[in-house]
Amino acid sequence: MPPGQPGTDASGASPGGRHLGLALFVIATAQLMVILDATITNIALPAIQTDLGVSNANLAWIVNSYALAFGGLMLLGGKAGDLFGRRRLFQAGIAVFTLASLLGGLAPNESMLIGARILQGIGAALAAPNALALITTTFPAGKSRNTAMGVYAAMGGVGATVGLLMGGTLTDALDWRWVFFVNIPIGLAVLAGTKSLVEAERHPGRLDVPGAITGTGGLIALVYGITRGGEHGWTNGPTPASFATAAVLLAAFLVIQARAADPMMPLRLFKDRNRSGSYGTMLFIGAGLFAMFYFLTLYMQLILGYSAIRTGFAFLPFTIGMGTAAGMSSKLVTRLSPRLIAGPGLLVGAGGMLWFAALEPDSSYAGHLLPAMFVTAVGLGLSFVPMTLGAVSGVDHQDTGMASALLNTAQQIGGALGLAVLSTISTSAANDKLPDAASTLFRGQATQDLPLVAKAGEALTHGYTMAFIASGAMFLGGLVVTFLAVNAGKQEHTEGATPVHMG
Repeated sequence: MPPGQPGTDASGASPGGRHLGLALFVIATAQLMVILDATITNIALPAIQTDLGVSNANLAWIVNSYALAFGGLMLLGGKAGDLFGRRRLFQAGIAVFTLASLLGGLAPNESMLIGARILQGIGAALAAPNALALITTTFPAGKSRNTAMGVYAAMGGVGATVGLLMGGTLTDALDWRWVFFVNIPIGLAVLAGTKSLVEAERHPGRLDVPGAITGTGGLIALVYGITRGGEHGWTNGPTPASFATAAVLLAAFLVIQARAADPMMPLRLFKDRNRSGSYGTMLFIGAGLFAMFYFLTLYMQLILGYSAIRTGFAFLPFTIGMGTAAGMSSKLVTRLSPRLIAGPGLLVGAGGMLWFAALEPDSSYAGHLLPAMFVTAVGLGLSFVPMTLGAVSGVDHQDTGMASALLNTAQQIGGALGLAVLSTISTSAANDKLPDAASTLFRGQATQDLPLVAKAGEALTHGYTMAFIASGAMFLGGLVVTFLAVNAGKQEHTEGATPVHMG
């Protein structure tokens, strides 16, 4: 077996079992760290808002800045690994992520925190796609590689759950800053173990930097315009300018992708109707999923008065429901067509969101939140597997990794765009009932003005319920795309599918 091929070390010798345990620990831990960072920060949002004085409109940027950088640069990170070495890019990504976590924990204001979150997203975009590729170069084909793939896939669900629980525990026991500081020892441990990973053979080609700049820049401008428009008005100077900038940059991105010899996002992947439909559906799923975590976290802590750790445990039924439904879905895909699984799943998910839309400031957990959360989770769990298979079914072998990465990108970008829209809807609806509702709530709590707290709580809850209604509409949008575009038959197991991050 020649050097640089899967299952060999730098000298061409098979690593056997000497370092495979350490290699699996390194890759799994890195994946866990990248995935849990989304949910671990969500739980800390109310504490961050109070401590740094973040406005309701800007609070969404603490989530969106990470999602945009991660999703917008994930394809570039995978391509860079092809060109410059998977292990080298993986190491660089973990180093950047660890440094950004330090900066985030030390952030004295929202601007530095959002900047640190962008840097974290860049690190994750370098590390995540190359972590998966390093499995094929480090682990020999067969049982050991299959085991490694299974552990890697499990980290998606485990990361979301661990993030919820760890975020609550650290925020309550120590301080919100520890949701960032905790990444430092983990990142250093991962870096120390990267010598156990086997480098892949490099491939010729060029890095699509213009595509990365125009694509990611256009998305950031679009999200900024949506967020600013809801807070300051849609005709206010910078808002139309943001939309115009987004339109120019995104149009330039498409032109670059169509003409580039080695594009970051090959447009040929969208020629297949089922694949394009899967990407479109995942955009809508990501939008609703991000919003559910975001608004439920705020509702439980700001309105119901839950502690951060109690909020983390309160989300466990969602994880259980999604995991159970995903297991059912993986068996159904060999018997039913994807639309007959994902379609009903999205309808159930939309029903769960409408259940959330009936929340009141004094709604109970057992009677309202728990069942609505479980129903939504089951619906989404049914949808993920057929969309993942739809994204890679029929794709050329050399494009399988790219097709899977695009599905993860679609979820992240959909989540960022959806959260921008829904946070704008929520903030506007709340402020219509009570101007500056969030600040009024904090002022009422500080002065122990219970009538003012109650009034602000009603306004904020109204805003959250409007966002949940819009989230339900997002899932119904995904349902429409599924039935119009995804017409594949039942599918056998598809090799090479990258697990989608479900959190």
